[in-house]
Amino acid sequence: MKSVKRHELSREEVWHFDDLYANDEAFLKALAESEEKASEIASYEGRLGSSPEILLKALKEKEALALLSSHFLAYSMMKSDVDTKDQEALSLNQKAMAVEVRNGEKLAFFDPEILSLSSEYLDKAFSDCKELEKYSVYIKDVRRLKEHTLDKNAEKLLASAQSMASGPYQAFSMLQNADLQFPSVEMNGEEIPVSNARFVPLQTGNNRPLRKAVYEAFYKVYQDHRNTFAALFDAQLKQQYFFAKARNYPTAFAASVGEVDVSEKVWDHLISAVHKKISAFHDYVALRKEMLGLEDLSMYDVYAPMVKDYEYHIDFEEAKEVILKGLKPLGEDYQELLKKAYSEYWIDAKENDGKRVGAYCNPVFGVHPFILMSYQGTMDDLFTLAHELGHAMHSYYSEQEQGFLNSQYKLFVAEVASTTNEVLLLYYLMEQAKNKEEKLYLYNHFLESFKGTFFRQTMLSEFERKAASMLEAGEAITADSLEKVYHNLNSYYFGPDMKIDDLISVEWSRIPHFYYNFYVYQYATSFAVSCAIAKRILAKEEGALEQYKKFLSSGCTNDPVSLLQLAGVDLSTEKPMVDAISMFHSIVQEMRDLYHKV
Repeated sequence: MKSVKRHELSREEVWHFDDLYANDEAFLKALAESEEKASEIASYEGRLGSSPEILLKALKEKEALALLSSHFLAYSMMKSDVDTKDQEALSLNQKAMAVEVRNGEKLAFFDPEILSLSSEYLDKAFSDCKELEKYSVYIKDVRRLKEHTLDKNAEKLLASAQSMASGPYQAFSMLQNADLQFPSVEMNGEEIPVSNARFVPLQTGNNRPLRKAVYEAFYKVYQDHRNTFAALFDAQLKQQYFFAKARNYPTAFAASVGEVDVSEKVWDHLISAVHKKISAFHDYVALRKEMLGLEDLSMYDVYAPMVKDYEYHIDFEEAKEVILKGLKPLGEDYQELLKKAYSEYWIDAKENDGKRVGAYCNPVFGVHPFILMSYQGTMDDLFTLAHELGHAMHSYYSEQEQGFLNSQYKLFVAEVASTTNEVLLLYYLMEQAKNKEEKLYLYNHFLESFKGTFFRQTMLSEFERKAASMLEAGEAITADSLEKVYHNLNSYYFGPDMKIDDLISVEWSRIPHFYYNFYVYQYATSFAVSCAIAKRILAKEEGALEQYKKFLSSGCTNDPVSLLQLAGVDLSTEKPMVDAISMFHSIVQEMRDLYHKV
């Protein structure tokens, strides 16, 4: 089957970029306007402490520039993402990034100058100028990072280095999405194309010889480029460590959690809980081996449905309706927002040649969120759509209640709304199950979701931190060293019932999230939080829905752990993670009992 070209899709099947800019000329005009604004803001250098009115005016202009930048960066990135082979779109993205770097250099004085103002001056300024209260969260966050903020010349140098720092990810993305060529595999006289987008759907089929052939063909391509991927990841780790040391952090991970105002102990709690309860995951692997009827469970069996004779396909329009029904417990206002997303083309779901791998939601303040995916009609696609809609709703609620700056919630809480949608949808589907086979299929999906979002992301996070620790200890980052670490982690997590082959050792090389600065563990913590939130909402616990909506509407107005406490979940302990694993283990046991039931 030949991939569709982007220009062959109808306007009803794609994003409407004119929601952002009428055309590329308008986009280029916005770039020029942003540079003028940055120059105007630069004129405030040395003057932020001259009066509360001057400080307020400078903050307003800085916020306006940040909003403008968010628009042109979104436009250029998304145009490139829908067709990574489009050189004109790539050129626009590069221009946007270059302008953003130049603007950052001009504004490098801003935060150091804020830090130079005394607490007494700021207290009086806030007292004398009530409008400054709008920027209190921003100023508090800047001052929180005082010991990690440099003087204006050093900040200008770091700002100018951002373009260079993005190089590893840009090269990784082009290699993975545009340059890698995958072979087709032949099965029963049919040529079956392999691609990044098709890999997981092909792995979820019941045809084991096909799964094996696709698995080997797919990872052989990555294996052939292992040294290039290792060099790119090495460069990513080095740039993260460079910026961490420049900002007086001991490690890159300390810098990452420090910037989002979260303690390293949250990660420690996650790893501790998983290691204590890893036998629950081993029990799942053993059940998978039993239900598939295999003597040797292999890595190409990881995505195979444990319920072999049950087929599930759902078209895009039906998926949207199912999501509406599944998320009904979130209230009428949530339902209306979902319908708005459907009718106003927030979702770009058709696969096309050159489209970026994976899925994301890009919220654009003052416009609407933009969701990208390649919908194939699988159960995973249904849940991916619900997941990205969760991101969209979180952004929308925050934008309605907060200003632009205060609506920008920290990455640490970014996966909570998305995974809460998934858990609620799953419980709805399980309630609708008509027979034993369908219920087993949904149990299977729940366990797969839990595996992928909680256990797998925790494993990936351990790999990421081990690799960073190796680099920070002066050890060489090579394909061999990375594959050894990844192989050992797979062995530990999957346990004795899984046959760990050499090809899986190169899987790390295809994970784009390793270029997102220690992001992956937040999927796991968020999933644990989401299980707790969904449980409270479904039980109709008093105040649970209102508390959750308050969290959704709070943006970045407090630190992430405190914001989650608004929703009734406390990540300062291991309890949310332990409770989530207990839920997982109980489903494993229920599925085993149902499977054995005559």
